[in-house]
Amino acid sequence: MSLSSDEMELREEEIRKHYEAAAGMLEGIDHTPRIAAPKEAATPERSAGIGTRRRFRSTTPGLVTRSSARPEGVRLVERIEAADEGDPLVSPTQATVLHALRRAIAVALAVGEGFAEASGLVELKKENLEGRLPETRKAEFSELLAAEALAVMYSFGNATSFLLASSAGEASVEIGAVEEVLTDNAPLALHGCLWELDQELATFADEETKLVATVMAYAEQLMEKVALRGQTAPRVGAFTGAKYRVKADDLTIAGFTPARKAKGSTLVMQFKKPNEVVGNHIAKYQAMRLAKMIMAYDFERKLNPFVELGGFIFTFMGDGAPGTGKTTLIQMMAGLVSEYCGVAGYPFRYQNFGIDNIDSYQGKSGQNAKAFINNVLDPGVIGFGTVDDIDQIAGKRGDRQSSAGQQEVTAVLMEAFAGANTVVRGNCTFGMFSNYPENVDDALRQRAGARFLVDGPQTREDYIDILYLLMGKNHSLPLGDHEAYAAQEIKKAVSASFEGHSKPHEAGLLEVFDRVQAEIGALDTIAKVGRYLKAIQEADERFTGRAIKNITDAVKVRAMDFELPDEWMEEPELFLFRPYDEKLGMVRELRQPITMEMVIQEVNRYADSEFRYADKSDEVAIDGMVRDFGRQEEAKRRYLEGKG
Repeated sequence: MSLSSDEMELREEEIRKHYEAAAGMLEGIDHTPRIAAPKEAATPERSAGIGTRRRFRSTTPGLVTRSSARPEGVRLVERIEAADEGDPLVSPTQATVLHALRRAIAVALAVGEGFAEASGLVELKKENLEGRLPETRKAEFSELLAAEALAVMYSFGNATSFLLASSAGEASVEIGAVEEVLTDNAPLALHGCLWELDQELATFADEETKLVATVMAYAEQLMEKVALRGQTAPRVGAFTGAKYRVKADDLTIAGFTPARKAKGSTLVMQFKKPNEVVGNHIAKYQAMRLAKMIMAYDFERKLNPFVELGGFIFTFMGDGAPGTGKTTLIQMMAGLVSEYCGVAGYPFRYQNFGIDNIDSYQGKSGQNAKAFINNVLDPGVIGFGTVDDIDQIAGKRGDRQSSAGQQEVTAVLMEAFAGANTVVRGNCTFGMFSNYPENVDDALRQRAGARFLVDGPQTREDYIDILYLLMGKNHSLPLGDHEAYAAQEIKKAVSASFEGHSKPHEAGLLEVFDRVQAEIGALDTIAKVGRYLKAIQEADERFTGRAIKNITDAVKVRAMDFELPDEWMEEPELFLFRPYDEKLGMVRELRQPITMEMVIQEVNRYADSEFRYADKSDEVAIDGMVRDFGRQEEAKRRYLEGKG
């Protein structure tokens, strides 16, 4: 993979020259912990009933505040090789971890050298060694040493996590926050890291299956802690403003941004072809177009032309009754993207966040949701993330029946889908699916930019098609007077479906629509449509500015109401492999003008869904209260009968 214009190559010889020092650190170092307390149990005294010795506290004036902890020997090679005491030989997993750690330390030291040269720290170090560092530059010297330490620690954690990503198994380890983060200088910072990693291995890696998980958990926590420090640390610009590329590992170190393995997981799923999705015309059409939209993502520019031009669907919600085809729709879209990525040679990552990711351990559910979001957002892959049965997974705020874990998931998803730090690159999309969308938190539901009504088969032809499809091939029954799948011709069906939204479907919204039209006439200007939107808000206060944004986004999607030609997916050189600016121009040429009919149809589609959700939500709440009152009355009657 060639270097981009803003990347600097970290040459192999610059890394390998640090191998000897890195191996020496793994063999053994002495470190006196300054912030963290040792996790291993203290060695008991020989005399029974007498506690362990207290730490010696100096009474010499001026030395009282110095740490008097004894240096501890850190021998990571021995620690890692002892993970499986039953085997005297080093296992492949142990060797992988040791090699990754040595490589990560060497990379971190090389990055530290690059930082020192770029920031002028090299000259200050030389002047300090020679005793000629000016008094006026001592503060700058200390700040640069601290910045170098942060850069080295983050690069060590980043490289460790990246190099071990392909060796990670199913085991997971919760180690807690990292504490021994020292910024006096880079060597001391690394010693502190290795000391604390040794402590974590001694505590958690009691069997080899947890070895990689423990090291990766430590690396992730270290990066998080150092990145927080880096937000306010002075003189880190030489690190955050540079990108170091390690070609041999396909690793890019870009400031305090985690590098992730740009490879997709092997997707095991029963894919469906578009013609095997019966009914659901608009949802199927939008899913097919979205699958091609994602493929327009440019890995060099890390941006999608559809994001720049408008019309990219970053989040969507599919709702419908049980059995109408939500799972089939997921299988179809994942299958299309997987097939396109296979042709283009792009890494594809699909991940579903399910009920098994809700954990009783406080904070773990939120961590699982954050990891899910980050895996799909990874700019090095084409991503597709789904949250099936989101009404069971994300809790409504204020709902006493929602667990703490469900509330954590709601908070994470809301921040990820439309938070202050949300960046839409166009390499991925998130789909939320539910049989009962009225049970989803209102604010979270409104963060779904597009609505896919998954209503299943509707017409007589649909039911014939689905029966014919599900009967399979192992029969000789006649089809009769019917052309199989002709009714599923997507363009004809979609056109009819969109035209059906020229007037609202929900009774409450239809009343508002008719009243506004009677007052001001046909909705043929932006001002008139704006008055219609205000009337909707007066009927349902949950219809806010976010709803307007979602509607305008949907209108822009309609302006992109075209399918990228199949040949562009089958022959990547025609489109996918073109430079970003060429792809942008090709997409711009296909764009259609926005019409007032489009705007009204999208207002009605979105508002219909909100009225549908609100009506159901209110009815469910009322039914629940009626049942509660009934139980109270019955309990009161029985109580009085018992007293009498």
